[in-house]
Formats: sequence, C-alpha cells, structure tokens
Amino acid sequence: MKNERDEQFHRFVVTRRAGLVRTATLLTAGDAHLAEDLVQSTLTKLYVAWPAVQRADNPDGYVRRTLVNALTDERRRWWRRRERTVAELPERAAAEIPGGEISEGLRAALKELPPRMRAALVFRYFYDLDVADTADALGCSEGTVKSQTARALDRLRAVIGDNPSLALR
Repeated sequence: MKNERDEQFHRFVVTRRAGLVRTATLLTAGDAHLAEDLVQSTLTKLYVAWPAVQRADNPDGYVRRTLVNALTDERRRWWRRRERTVAELPERAAAEIPGGEISEGLRAALKELPPRMRAALVFRYFYDLDVADTADALGCSEGTVKSQTARALDRLRAVIGDNPSLALR
C-alpha cells in the first residue's frame, strides 16, 4: 500500500532516473557500474530526505548535490583505497551513456581528472549550467567552480596534447 509520498517519489524516479544515470556516467568518466551504484545511493538518500527535496528552493540543485556527495562518499570507502593495480586489466564491457555519446578519447581524458574537477566540467559543459548552479551542485563557492574548471581544462589539454582529434574518437 503506497502513500502519497511513495507515489510522488515513484513518479520522480520514473521521470528522472535515466538523466541521473547519464549524469553519473559522465561523473565517473564512463564507469557504468559505479554510475548505477551512485544513482542507487542517491535515490536512497533522496527517498529518506524526500520532504526536504520537495521544500528545496532548487530541487534540481539538491539532486545534483546529492549525486556529487554520493560520488565523494564512494571515493572515500575503505575498500576502494585497498584496490590493487595489475599489469593487465580484465576484459570489461564498454560503458554506455544513455541518451548521449562520449568518445573513448574524451572518456579516457576525463578519467585523468580528480572527481571534483570532472564534476565541474560535466555540469558546466555537458549540462550547460552556469557557475552559480554548478557551485550549488558541488557545494562550493563560484570562485572555486571557476578555478576548478580552469584547472580541469588545463589538465585535459595536457592529456589530449597536440592531437585534439583524440577527444573525438
């Protein structure tokens, strides 16, 4: 038996889940499994805080911030720090970005960025958010967004190097 809150949340999930997965996939630079985990974690947090989400002045900003916080929390998990590097990677399925394409070169370049810089670029350039909305999503000042974005673009230029066509492949 569903109550009104459950029905509202269900409608929210039905209409917004695909967009959340797309954003999470970009924030994780194409790691589809981690993106699904982030969306699940985000939806859990949003369900618990559903009254606060509905009262928020900027519900979209609230959702974006919850997603970024889930990414930050995921990076802090102890078992992530214990991952071991190996000489050869196991075969992995290619990640999909629902509703959008991102080249392998750009995905690889984005993986070179720290999560907060990557998030700044995703919100500023993939979602065309202004500096204020990006700052709201990241929970930082507008100046921090500007500096993170500038540093991220510098790093991308360094990774892509003299061959910008790598970002298109």
